[in-house]
Amino acid sequence: MKGLFSMDITYLDNAATSWPKPECVYRAVDRFNREIGANPGRGSHRKTIEAGMLVLETREMLAGLFNVKDSSRIVFMPNVTYALNLALKGILNPGDHVVISSMEHNAVARPLHALEQTGVEVSVVQCAPDGSLDLRDVELAVKANTRMICMLHASNLTGTIMPVEEVGRIAKERGALFLVDAAQTAGVLPIDVEAQHIDLLAFTGHKGLLGPQGTGGLYIRPGLEVRPLVEGGTGSLSEELSQPDFLPDRFESGTPNTPGLAGLGAGVRYLLEVGIEKVRRHEQELTELLLCGLKEIKGVTLYGPCDSRRQTAVVSLNVAGLDCGELCFMLDRNYGIISRSGLHCSPLAHRTIGTIKKGTCRLSPGFFNTPEDIEKTVRAVAEIARESKW
Repeated sequence: MKGLFSMDITYLDNAATSWPKPECVYRAVDRFNREIGANPGRGSHRKTIEAGMLVLETREMLAGLFNVKDSSRIVFMPNVTYALNLALKGILNPGDHVVISSMEHNAVARPLHALEQTGVEVSVVQCAPDGSLDLRDVELAVKANTRMICMLHASNLTGTIMPVEEVGRIAKERGALFLVDAAQTAGVLPIDVEAQHIDLLAFTGHKGLLGPQGTGGLYIRPGLEVRPLVEGGTGSLSEELSQPDFLPDRFESGTPNTPGLAGLGAGVRYLLEVGIEKVRRHEQELTELLLCGLKEIKGVTLYGPCDSRRQTAVVSLNVAGLDCGELCFMLDRNYGIISRSGLHCSPLAHRTIGTIKKGTCRLSPGFFNTPEDIEKTVRAVAEIARESKW
C-alpha cells in the first residue's frame, strides 16, 4: 500500500490501533451497512432482530474469550476509556481508597484525579524503571478503606506485563475490588476473569481484538452495583422513566455502534480460530528480533524489560542527538515506517522510566507484521543513528 510519501508502508503502531485488520472484519462492517443497517433491540422487524443477533454473538464470543459465564455482564462502550470511567466513577465514593501503579495510562489517571477532588483517596505504587511491579508494595499500599485496586495488564509504553493474577489474589484476600485495564492485552494475552480474580475488566476493540475503532466494553462481575454514567433509550422498559436495572441495558443507552460491533465480532471470531497462543508466539518472536537488533546499535537507548517473555510487542527507544518526534518523522518520511512519538498519554509511566521531558519513539509490531518488517526497521534505525550528531 502506498502512503503519503509514495512508498511501501511498514506499520508498527499496533499499540495505538491494530492495522491492517483481517479481511473478514472489513466484510462484516460492509455487510452490516449494506444489508442490515437497523437499530438492534428496537422493534420486532427482521432487520432489528438480525442486528440484535450480531451484537449478541459478539458479546458471547467475548464472554468465551474472557471466561465470563454470563455474557450479559459484558456491556459495550465506545472504547476502553469510557469503560474505565464507568468502572471508577460508577463505584467509588468520597472516603474510598484506590491503589494504582505508576505505569497507568491517562484513561485511569485522569478520572482518578477528578475523583480526588471529590474526596476519593489515591495511592500510586511506584514501579521499577523497567515498569515492573513489586507485589509487596501493592500489599503495603492496601488500607482498611481500600475499595479498589486498579491496574493495567500491560504497559502501552514499555510493554511490561503486570502480575495480574497475583494482584487479583491480593485484592480478593483484602476485600477490595480488582479493576483491570486490558487495552494492550485483550486478544494478545490469555485473560480469565475467574482465575485472575477480576471483578471489572475494561477492554477496547480496535487493538488486539482486531476490531474497528469506536468499540470496547466493560465486564462487571455478578452482584456488583455500578452507577450508570448515561441514561436514555434502551429499547426495554420504555414506559418507565427510570433506567433499567438489568444488564446490559442499564449501561447501553442509545443506538450502539452496530457496524463496529459487527466488525469486532468478526475480529474476535478470527482470533478464536487462529488461537491467542499463536498470536502471542508470533508477536514475541518479532519483539525478540527487534530488541536484539536495536541493542546492537550505538546511540540507541531502550526502555522497559527488554525481554520478550516479560513484555508485549511494544518497544520504546530514543536515539542520542534526536528528539523522539524527529526520529518518528524520519522513519516515516525516509523509510515508510509508522511509529509513535511523544508521551503516549502516559505521563505517570514516563516519569517512572525517566523520559517525562523527552518522551520516546514507540515501535509496536502486530500479528500481520513479518520478520522482514523488523529487519527493515532495525536497518533504518541504525542508519539514522549513524547520521545523527551526538
